[in-house]
Amino acid sequence: MILQRKFMKWILTIVFATLAVCMILPFLWMTSSSFKLQSQMFQTPIDWIPNTFHFDSYLEVWAGKYPFGLYYWNSIKITAISVLGTIATSALAGFAFAKLDFRGKEVMFLLYLSTMIIPTQILLVPRFILFDKLHLVDSHWAIILPGMFSVLGTFIMRQFFSTLPNEILEAAKVDGAGVFRTFWQVSLPLTKPALVSLLILSFTWHWNEYEGPLIFLRTNELYTLPLALTNFVDENTTNYTAIMAASVSALLPLILLVAFFQRWFVEGIASSAVKG
Repeated sequence: MILQRKFMKWILTIVFATLAVCMILPFLWMTSSSFKLQSQMFQTPIDWIPNTFHFDSYLEVWAGKYPFGLYYWNSIKITAISVLGTIATSALAGFAFAKLDFRGKEVMFLLYLSTMIIPTQILLVPRFILFDKLHLVDSHWAIILPGMFSVLGTFIMRQFFSTLPNEILEAAKVDGAGVFRTFWQVSLPLTKPALVSLLILSFTWHWNEYEGPLIFLRTNELYTLPLALTNFVDENTTNYTAIMAASVSALLPLILLVAFFQRWFVEGIASSAVKG
């Protein structure tokens, strides 16, 4: 029985390792191609590590006619404010739904959770009309404000707060701590894995968002990186190495973020599913 379990474990390890390699190979090819000349890109067999690294494609991306630095800054600003807002609202709402007693709590949470089934495309027209009335169209706030609230983030934080023993909160109450102080100084520091999970999920979503900026942003100087990357690809349809360099540049912040917070991310996702 023990040998059978070890054999199955090895089989599963090999299968998942193979799948992981298949998923990472396109990214490795893209990264390698970004340092090649155009004539070297489609050579076979594939030269995974170029004999000579060429940075012409990156110079074209960052020092060409496209102001990628400005687009990077726009994406960083929108993503940072949206992520901070998402973490703040989700943590507060999750704590309230998990640890505070008030009338209609379960019904309210169920109704709030049910909004996840509404396709975002249905809300685009009324949101555009509303932001047009508020004179927010063609501004970053049209992207930031809706992004500061997350049903999934509230669900993750609520699930994690539910795993905290009530005795900790009762002890804080006995020591004279109010609700907000209990949340800020006692409960929130214990939810680091959930906060990191929410940080990565929210950052990935806002960094890669394309539909919202496409609809609400009209001025070229306000474009985010996904919009700029699309325009860059459209104008450089045959300059594949430059397209690869632009794609690698756009993915780099996500890779660094996930690599740095990976341990807490896995722990947070696992913990959020413990208690439902």
